[in-house]
This record gives sequence, C-alpha cells and structure tokens, in this order.
Amino acid sequence: MKQQIAKDLLSIEAVTLSVEHPYTWSSGMKSPIYCDNRLTLSYPEVRSRIAEGLKELVLNHYPDADMIAGTATAGIPHAALLADRLSLPMSYVRSSAKSHGKGKHIEGKAEASMKVVVVEDLISTGGSVISAVKALRDAGCNVLGVVAVFSYELVKGFDNLADHKINVQTLTDFSTLIETASVEGYISKKDLSHLLRWKENPENWLQNA
Repeated sequence: MKQQIAKDLLSIEAVTLSVEHPYTWSSGMKSPIYCDNRLTLSYPEVRSRIAEGLKELVLNHYPDADMIAGTATAGIPHAALLADRLSLPMSYVRSSAKSHGKGKHIEGKAEASMKVVVVEDLISTGGSVISAVKALRDAGCNVLGVVAVFSYELVKGFDNLADHKINVQTLTDFSTLIETASVEGYISKKDLSHLLRWKENPENWLQNA
C-alpha cells in the first residue's frame, strides 16, 4: 500500500519535488518537497483508495475506536469518508475555539470516554495534530491514535508526537515516496541524495545542495 499511495500522490502531483527551486513552507523553511493532499479529493479512484487504506489502519491498529475526528481543515474530508466506511460518528477539531456563539473548539459529538481516532492529511512537525489531540483529551475523550495519508518523517515531528504520547500510523511516508519517485523517473540519483540530506537536516540542507 505504501508504494501504491506514493505513486498516486506523485501521479496527480499532490506531492511535487524540486531540489533546484525549493518551496517555502508557511514556517519559512525551505524544502525540496511540497505536499497538498487536498488534490486527492478531485480524483475519485485515489480518494477511494486512501479511504480504504485509512480504514485498514484503524481496523488493524485501533479496532476499539468508536469515533473519528478530523483536523481542520485538510483532515475533515478524509475523516468523513473514513467514518462513513466504518459507520462511526464523526466530529472535527478547529484550529482554535470559535470567538462567537458557543465558542466550540470541537464540532460534532465529543463526549467523555469516547475512543477517538484523529485523521490528519499529513504529518510534518506534528503541531496541528497535537493541538487537536489536546482539545479532544481536554473534552475527556480517549484518543487512541492518529491516522494520516503522508508523513515527512521529520525527527522533530517524531519527537514532538512522542513527547505528547501520540501514536501515529500513515499510509505512506517520505522514504517510500522518494524511493518510488526515483524508480518511476521523477527524480535523478543526485536529487535523491539531496532529498535524503533534507530529511536528516531540513534546516541546513541547502548549504550542501
């Protein structure tokens, strides 16, 4: 599955790779990879394969789940598709509580003792998913873990998630994606070495690019 999802993401350009002209993330960090999993929603076959893959992750790793929660905004559609396949309730977690109305942070049913799996589109440093898990825990929910489409496999992300005792399962990851990209001819061997260097040291990889 990891290789198939990686092929899907590359073929529809949900993930693009550019060593010579790196992307700038919202954090300001320069990166040779950019992932926009929202594009998967426009491709029914890919969208369905992702939903089935997430379903298998939940059944294999979190079989006791009784609620699915998406992260706003990119995790919401994947959560909805997954919850439908599992016939489970679904909610979503805002990036912050509303400043009007009832001031909700979580939209939908989220009650104490619910066993929740959080759905995220991708994992980088882990900040957004950590915030969502905290909101659910504050509401009394038992967060079993997180499922996501893709992980950049950044050490900082792994460390942040471990610090908050959050287990994450992903359909595919950076290592699988660049290996697949190399085999399929999307990148050269030189590009592959630069991408591996970025994974190990994302802040300073450009110095040797």
